[in-house]
Amino acid sequence: MPSIALVGCGYWGKNLVRNFFGLKALTALCDSDQRRTTELTKSYPVPAFRDFDEMLKAHRCDAIAIAAPAAQHFELTAKALRAGKDVFVEKPLALSAEEGQKLVDLARQQGRILMVGHLLQYHPAVLQLKRLIDSGELGKIQYVYSSRLNLGKLRNEENILWSFAPHDISVLLALLGESPIAVAAHGGSYLRTGQVDITVSNFEFASGVKAHIFVNWLHPFKEQKLVIAADRKMAVFDDTEAERKLVLYPHRIDWVDRVPVAHKAEG
Repeated sequence: MPSIALVGCGYWGKNLVRNFFGLKALTALCDSDQRRTTELTKSYPVPAFRDFDEMLKAHRCDAIAIAAPAAQHFELTAKALRAGKDVFVEKPLALSAEEGQKLVDLARQQGRILMVGHLLQYHPAVLQLKRLIDSGELGKIQYVYSSRLNLGKLRNEENILWSFAPHDISVLLALLGESPIAVAAHGGSYLRTGQVDITVSNFEFASGVKAHIFVNWLHPFKEQKLVIAADRKMAVFDDTEAERKLVLYPHRIDWVDRVPVAHKAEG
């Protein structure tokens, strides 16, 4: 089991602390807020640091897990890679494509593993969707729609696109197995100037598939839904459902005298 030091012990970092400790992999914690590490080390007795550079120098480990605010991801990840560590970093990898590419290039130069926490790619429903697509059971995919909506959590360090959409984009690319040839995103700032609260992103692929992703943290109810429309069957992954998270609909479109006719069936 590799030894892992975690930097960032806030809202999401606490989950990583619990899981890594349970795997007997956690060897150190780092957070600028000493109150967080003091409280966590009562249940998870490992060395704690306030300064990341100090931890890199003083503590030996195989890998660094980063759950700090998104604006710090680039600097922390680069330092860890240069120190010869494998890195697991929560999404988003960085706050610009340029910085993200620099980290990818640096990981290759250093011969280190760089992994982003796109956990939804490993969700059982997403894995099943991938099997259905690859087997041809759904048929030819025509379009994909993904929504991630809720009221809060309102972030200051990143906008809604960087906070919510990486989940949906990573799943979209994993399912389709191709990169888009065109991307456009539109959004609006309603609470604070310059901090986008709602976005709609459109993707076009060489295969002819079109997709759009709607993310919003000013929505009256929670919705996390992925819809795939194909010519044999359609699929809906609803992550807010307790049991039936993935539903298949044997809907199809037939052509009669060059006119499309919808055949609707129960899911």
